Amino acid sequence: MITAINPATGKALATFEAHDDASVDAALCAAAAAQKAWRKVKVEERVGLLSGMAKALRVGKARYAEMITLEMGKPIVEAEAEIEKCAYNCDFYAEHAPRYLADEPVRSNASESVVAFDPLGVVLAIMPWNYPFWQFFRFAAPAFAAGNGAILKHANNVPQCALAIEEIMNEAGCPKGLFRTLLIEPQKVAGIIADDRIAAVTLTGSTEVGAIVAAQAGKALKKQVLELGGSDPFIVLADADLEQAAAVAVKARYINVGQSCVNAKRFIVETAVAERFVELFCAEVAKLKIGDPLERDTNIGPMARANLLSGLHVQVEKTVAAGATLKMGGKPIDGHGFYYPPTVLDHVTEEMTAFREETFGPVAAIVRARDAEDAIRLANQTEFGLGSAIWSRDVERARKLARDLDAGAVFINGMVASDPRYPFGGIKRSGYGRELGVYGIREFVNIKTVWIGPAAAAK
Repeated sequence: MITAINPATGKALATFEAHDDASVDAALCAAAAAQKAWRKVKVEERVGLLSGMAKALRVGKARYAEMITLEMGKPIVEAEAEIEKCAYNCDFYAEHAPRYLADEPVRSNASESVVAFDPLGVVLAIMPWNYPFWQFFRFAAPAFAAGNGAILKHANNVPQCALAIEEIMNEAGCPKGLFRTLLIEPQKVAGIIADDRIAAVTLTGSTEVGAIVAAQAGKALKKQVLELGGSDPFIVLADADLEQAAAVAVKARYINVGQSCVNAKRFIVETAVAERFVELFCAEVAKLKIGDPLERDTNIGPMARANLLSGLHVQVEKTVAAGATLKMGGKPIDGHGFYYPPTVLDHVTEEMTAFREETFGPVAAIVRARDAEDAIRLANQTEFGLGSAIWSRDVERARKLARDLDAGAVFINGMVASDPRYPFGGIKRSGYGRELGVYGIREFVNIKTVWIGPAAAAK
């Protein structure tokens, strides 16, 4: 049985029977057959599905946003923004996919050879609960435009969102069988990855799960895109606009109750301005409202699951025991639901838990750096390499420092965010491959050389 629990109350919302083996086999068979027909449809026609997806998302935005909030606790205003972002992503690829997938001519020796971009087949999408719609549509819009089919295995604490995605795809006019949501337990995933009807795998999730899926897909020689954990540094140099940096830093840390791989997690501040930054940061944190995530002025709702809350609290306790200063928060909130207050840890050093591990929740770790070079060293002193930020009034200097950061993205004087115009992904234990942009749409294609000899080209 798969049960959705409201994290604001701790009470069950709905329970579903998992799909059995026969249902899984039927879904794979239908997807493989539908994709063979879909790949023959011209990309200029395929993008009509994406426009339909965008329309269905916007029409149902209020209902889908409330569903997100009830199943995983995201504040309702942020949930509405998530749905709108999904629709924008679909619109973006509807406009740009034909150009991104157009044959690229390669001319030499009078030849008119091309590089073509053909679909791979049916992609298994293993998706997380923290952005239950965005993570799927971020992958799906380019994947369907490229001619692929998809099977969704969503996180089991958001089954209603998972089924709603299938509803959206049907309303958008998705060819029968080309997409299917499967409600299954994790132990069923390995068999699906190994199935010959699956051509590739995409996963957004933890580093630990990513390693398991990579091994399973690698054994089957299946292409993978992995977007995994992160411990993003937010570097504040001495010449930064501290007021603006602190305000953005709070949003970068506590959006989605701190439950995002690209939340800023380690705030690395030059010692010369650290005290002032901490003062400004804490003042901004104090403005955040904790409460019912369905209320429009709530900034901090519950964490998604009880075990996530307890694990985060252990990380806080270990960090404080090691010598960090607890400035704000630090204890679970009594009462119903999985609430943890915005927490600020100061004087965190590189051997402490909050520095070494990903803190997936509303906890900020403030680290002091001697100078800019030390800040870069500290930023790179992690097994992760997803996003990063640098704050400085000297943009050219920040641009040069950005090249020294081990990360898939560097944002200068801003917070890390995904955007369909730019490639998104990480290095090191944050995964590999890219989503979004032209690079994202080409992850799940066969980049095919079609060579035409001079004699043939001359006719």
